[in-house]
Amino acid sequence: MLSQVTAVRYVTPLREGGSLPGLVETADGRGAYGTYVTKFRGAGQGRKTLVAEVVCGRLARRLGLRVPGLVGVDLDPVLGLAEPDQEVQQLLKSSGGLNLGMEYLSGAVGFDPLAFAVDPVEAGRVVWFDALINNVDRSWRNPNLLVWHGDVWLIDHGASMIWHHNWPTARAASARAYDAGDHALAPYAPDVAAAAAELAPLVTEEVLAEVTADVPDAWLEGEPGFDSADAVRQAYVDALLPRAESIHERITLEGGGK
Repeated sequence: MLSQVTAVRYVTPLREGGSLPGLVETADGRGAYGTYVTKFRGAGQGRKTLVAEVVCGRLARRLGLRVPGLVGVDLDPVLGLAEPDQEVQQLLKSSGGLNLGMEYLSGAVGFDPLAFAVDPVEAGRVVWFDALINNVDRSWRNPNLLVWHGDVWLIDHGASMIWHHNWPTARAASARAYDAGDHALAPYAPDVAAAAAELAPLVTEEVLAEVTADVPDAWLEGEPGFDSADAVRQAYVDALLPRAESIHERITLEGGGK
């Protein structure tokens, strides 16, 4: 389960993201303070964005990919009363309770394909992972990649697993192909076959069960068509497990690049 911290100060909005994430200072109750990029449950995309971030972020780490650490951020909506920006104030007031914080990588810079090269093996691992989670938000226009201490880090998976917005069609949707022609790393000759051979065996039912167990019940309860949070968790497992076995056969890379 996610470790939890308490929001003590809203620092600034990060307007690059459509869901208006913000930089938030937190305390853990033991005298330790931290800063997290926080996504709020009251944002337009709702709690499924937070669920996608947890499932995909935790799974990426299990596969050896670099993603920021995640925590639950408990927010008292009274924190929004001091915000002069009306949009931010309303967002905080509607986001009381548990939100999602992502480790702030201080000093990280946005990925620039003209300044940073990625080898085919690493590019293949990222493309294969994005195909697995059906990430439609890693194009060269918006890479959602950071370079930190010389390494590429993956961020912003809230738009992944689009099938969870319509569970009755999830099985069919999760079986679809993945067009990586516009992927930010398509120009680097990603070795998808090698990535599949390495990573697909790691995506087991047990690993997926552990990953989905990290999603707080509060973000899963009340999902139409399900009688419990655990039933929703199982639906994620059922969608991702068969996809991991064969998605490499349905990845298209033609037309990659700008």
